[in-house]
Amino acid sequence: MVVMSIAGVDPSAGAGVYADLKTFHTLGVYGCGIVTCLTAQNPYKMFCVNEISTDFVKEQIESVMDAYDVTYIKTGMLYSKEIIKLTGKIIDEYNLNAVVDPVMLATSGGDLTKDNLVKTLNKHLLSKAILTTPNIFEAEKLTGTEITSKDDAVRASEMFECNCLITGGHLDGINTLNINGEVTIKKQELLKSNNLHGTGCNLSSAITAYLERGNDLKTSCFKSFDYVYEAIKNGDHGTLIGRDI
Repeated sequence: MVVMSIAGVDPSAGAGVYADLKTFHTLGVYGCGIVTCLTAQNPYKMFCVNEISTDFVKEQIESVMDAYDVTYIKTGMLYSKEIIKLTGKIIDEYNLNAVVDPVMLATSGGDLTKDNLVKTLNKHLLSKAILTTPNIFEAEKLTGTEITSKDDAVRASEMFECNCLITGGHLDGINTLNINGEVTIKKQELLKSNNLHGTGCNLSSAITAYLERGNDLKTSCFKSFDYVYEAIKNGDHGTLIGRDI
């Protein structure tokens, strides 16, 4: 069971490729990591971002696909329009199932995008994804609509071309899951914690891992809610070794 993350590097390892690989390992799948950009950041501050060339991103992906039979991938910070378009082409070429975490801002507040990527994400990536997992702010940017209530989140979820999970960390714990037009609301207790850096990365990578393990999309999302909740509660997200999977 091999899955792949296409995302940026966070040297503090709470987010990005490093966090994804830890989550994959914890949930019993082998993870490969494609690096789209390098950041200097920690859970509290973003310092700078350096882009990886699109050609080298392509070489990384092709080297993995040459060696492994990959069915499920997740994407995180893709950083540029060129890398987004490349990822969309790779999804088509290899018939991949993509969980897209449309990362635009770091938890610490830094802008992680080179350009305004909304149109490119919608056209070249979300249209090909099996699920996207935006937080409230990302969903607002991608749909052009304000989200301040559960009803707003439901309406926004209907505007995406793919299945959508709008996470509820900034909406009183209300997670809005829209799969094939069927909306499910999952409200979770919000924990007071300093351990929130990279939770979106861990959620999307957990969903990818559970899909690879044979769960359907809704079950994968619900199991991932529990995974991330317990990770925050225990102050150690991405490293829940020994957890029942």
